Amino acid sequence: METLAFQSEARQLLQLMIHSVYSNKDTFLRELVSNSSDALDKLRLEAFRDKELDADTDNPRISIEVDRVERTLTVRDNGIGMTREDVVGLIGTIAKSGTAEFLKALKEREGTSSEDLIGQFGIGFYSTFMVADQVTLVTRHPRSAEGVRWESDGGGTYTIDTAADAPQGTSVTLKLKPADADDRMPDYADPATLRGIIKRYADFITWPITIVSQKPSEGDGEGEDSAEDEVVNSRKALWARPQSEVTEEEYAEFYRHVSHDWNKPLETISLKAEGTFEYQALLFIPSQAPMDLFMRERKRGVQLYVKRVFIMDDCEELMPEYLRFVKGVVDAADLSLNVSREILQQDRQIELMRRRLVKKVLATFKSMAADRQENYAVLWREFGAAIKEGLLSDTDNRDAILAVCSFASTNDAEKATTLAEYVERMHDGQDAIYYMTGDSRTAVENSPHLEALLAKGYEVLILTDPIDEMWVGAVPQFQGKAFQSVAKGEVDLGAEEDADTEQRDKDFADLLAWLTETLADQVREVRLTSRLTSSPACVVGDSFDLTPTLEKMYRAMGQELPQVKRILELNPQHPLVDGLRAALAEDRDRAELAPVAELLHGSALLAEGGDLPDPARFARTLAEHLRRGL
Repeated sequence: METLAFQSEARQLLQLMIHSVYSNKDTFLRELVSNSSDALDKLRLEAFRDKELDADTDNPRISIEVDRVERTLTVRDNGIGMTREDVVGLIGTIAKSGTAEFLKALKEREGTSSEDLIGQFGIGFYSTFMVADQVTLVTRHPRSAEGVRWESDGGGTYTIDTAADAPQGTSVTLKLKPADADDRMPDYADPATLRGIIKRYADFITWPITIVSQKPSEGDGEGEDSAEDEVVNSRKALWARPQSEVTEEEYAEFYRHVSHDWNKPLETISLKAEGTFEYQALLFIPSQAPMDLFMRERKRGVQLYVKRVFIMDDCEELMPEYLRFVKGVVDAADLSLNVSREILQQDRQIELMRRRLVKKVLATFKSMAADRQENYAVLWREFGAAIKEGLLSDTDNRDAILAVCSFASTNDAEKATTLAEYVERMHDGQDAIYYMTGDSRTAVENSPHLEALLAKGYEVLILTDPIDEMWVGAVPQFQGKAFQSVAKGEVDLGAEEDADTEQRDKDFADLLAWLTETLADQVREVRLTSRLTSSPACVVGDSFDLTPTLEKMYRAMGQELPQVKRILELNPQHPLVDGLRAALAEDRDRAELAPVAELLHGSALLAEGGDLPDPARFARTLAEHLRRGL
C-alpha cells in the first residue's frame, strides 16, 4: 500500500468540497451515475472493437447499494473499469481537470450557486466529499489481472493498493455524513431520497439502475437484514420519445448528461428522418461558450449511437468545425455497430445526415433571430465568431450562414444589424456594403477612413473578430451587393465632378510627385481623396492587399510575408496639406520639408491603429518640430 499526497490545489479543492460550497449536494450522485454510464458505454464499444477482450458484457448494470445501519452508499457498475495508471492519473491527481481555473471561477461566483461548475471542470468525482467522511474506490479493467483500491478521507492524502479479488468495473463506496437539515444535507441512506434523485437526473440513462437497500429486521436490530432491489429508471431514450411527452427539465437534464455543462441549454433541436435511411437526433445549443471553443485541442459535442447502442463521442463527421459547440446525440438505424472513424469519413449516409443536421441547426438560428431575439443575442455573443468560420469552410451553406449573421454597425451603437436590414437602409444608388475591420469598435469609429462616409450618412459595418479579416475577402456579395472595405481601394461616394477638380489636380501634382518620391520606402503612391473631412491623411490598401491586421496574424503564425506598400491619401482641404503644397511651391528647402512628410505619413498610420516603421525616429522628429514651434 502506498500513501500519497494530493497536489496543493487539489487539497484546496477538497477542503472546499468538504465545507459545503455547493447548495445542491445531490450533484454527487448525478456525477457517479454518469461516470458509471460512461464506463458501460466504453466497455460496449471496446468489446466491439476488440473481439479478444476478456470482458463480461452480458448483463450491463448500475447498482446503488445502501447499508442503512453502517450508513454507507456504494455506486457499482460492471463497465470498463480502470488500470492503476488510470487511477493515479485521473483520480489521484486532478491537474487535468483545470483545478486552478475552477478555483478562480468559484471565487468569481462567490455568493452565488456554483454546482454547475462541477461538470464544467470535470471534477465530479470529488463532489463525493460533500456528503462523505471517507471515499473508497475499487476498480479493475478487463485487461488487468488484479484490481486497484483507492481510499481517502479528503484530508490531504490518499492510499492506493492492489485489490486481488476486484470484479470487472468500478465501485465507489461512501461513508455518509449524518443528515443535517440546517446544512441542507438530506439522508442519502434513505432509498426514497435516492429514487427521487435518479428519476430527476438519470431516468433516461440506457442502462438499468437498481437500488439495493439493506434494511435491519424488526425487533432489537439483530438478525438478518432484508433487501430491496428495484430498477428505478425508465431507460427510455429521450430522442426516441415524442416531444409532447418530454418535459423541458428532462431535456435539460439529458443535455447536462451529454455535455457535462450544468447550465440549461439555450435551444433544443429534435429531428427524425424516415424512409430509406432512418435516424433520430436530439441536439442542443449551449447557453455559454465552453472554455476550449477556440483551442486547438477542442472537441465537438455530438455522440453517435446505432440502434441506441453508443458508438463514439466527439463524432466529427456529423457536425462541421464551425458548429463544434452543438451538443447532442444522433442515433442511426442502418449503420454497422463496428463502424470506425475511417469508415464514417467515406460513408454516403453519414454525409447525408450531416447535411440535414447542418440545415436544421442553421434553420434554428434563423428562427431564433426572428422569434426569440433574446436567445439569438446570447447565441451570437457566445458563438458568433465560430459560426462565421463557416463562411470560409461551408460554401454550400454560405447564404444561409450570411442570413443568420449579425454585425455591429455605425447605424446603432447598441444594436447589431443583419445584412438584410443593412441592405434595406442603403442609399439610392449605393451598390456596395461598406465595412471596416479593426481591433475594437472604438478604433474603427475613430478611424479617418470613415469621416466622409459618416458625414454623408452612409452606414458602415464594424468588424472586430479575427475571423472577419478572413471571410470578407472570400465572400463576394450578399443579395447582389458587394462587400467593400472603406480602408481599401477607392470608395465612390457619388461625388460630382466640378469645374475646380481639374485645377485642383494641377495644383497638387507637384506635391503628390514629391511625396511619392520622398516616402518611396514606405508607400506605393500618394493621391488625393474625398473620403476625408477633418483628418489630413490616411493610409489605404489596394482592393486585394492584405490588411495590416491580417499581416500581423500571419506573422504571428510564423509566416514570412513580403513588405506590402500601401497608398497615402491626402485631404486637399486640410490646412496642413495645403500649407505643405504652398511651401513646396515657394521653393522652400525640400530637405527641411522631408520630416513633415514623415510626420504626415506616421500620423496617418497611428490614426488607423497601425505600427510605425521606426517609432524612435518618429518621436525625435516630432519633438524637434514641436521645439521649433515654441
